[in-house]
Amino acid sequence: MNIERKTTKMVLTGIFSAIIIVMASIPFLGFIPLGVINVTILQVPVIIGAILLGPKYGAFLGFMFGLCSFLNATLRPSSLSAFVFTPFLSNGNLLSLIVCFVPRILIGVTSYYSYKWVKGHFDKKNREKDKKARRAGESKALLIAGVVGSMTNTLLVMNFIFLFFTDTYAQVMGVTGGAASLYWFILGIIGINGVPEAIASALITAAVLKVLLHIRPAHA
Repeated sequence: MNIERKTTKMVLTGIFSAIIIVMASIPFLGFIPLGVINVTILQVPVIIGAILLGPKYGAFLGFMFGLCSFLNATLRPSSLSAFVFTPFLSNGNLLSLIVCFVPRILIGVTSYYSYKWVKGHFDKKNREKDKKARRAGESKALLIAGVVGSMTNTLLVMNFIFLFFTDTYAQVMGVTGGAASLYWFILGIIGINGVPEAIASALITAAVLKVLLHIRPAHA
């Protein structure tokens, strides 16, 4: 990677990091509190940045997402489950840092590689076809990457919560009936919150990157 390209990527990483911080800082923009859990669209700039800049920069942007989650949960907790993201609240512990950071870092990895894999599949399939067919394949790859990145966050966060905080989370959420009942409750959150988040991520990612990718091509 030459110095100019590296500098450009660093500048863009700074811009995306600033977007994440601003979204996380403005109430009801990055995190939308619903009492039980916060609905978020902060994964979107992580996904977009990862596809534009590559998985290493995407992982860093995911770390920034996790850092914002950690600071919000610590300094201004707005949901009953805030303790799963910080060890500095009652019921939280060091495992909260895994819940907070690991899924968010992996957003930048899974979204990038899912985009590259799906796009490569459609590029190969549409090699002999016209530009419109190739653009359609790229759009499908962007939609899938948006879903994959968002669901990486949702599925890992909720399953880590179940793994690390089974009893505490059940008590705080008022879920009785043991681990099985809690997991059905978690599946409900994934369905009610996670699926709409994934759809929104897919649509926004595809809309933004259909423009940005043709202004400046993505680099691995």
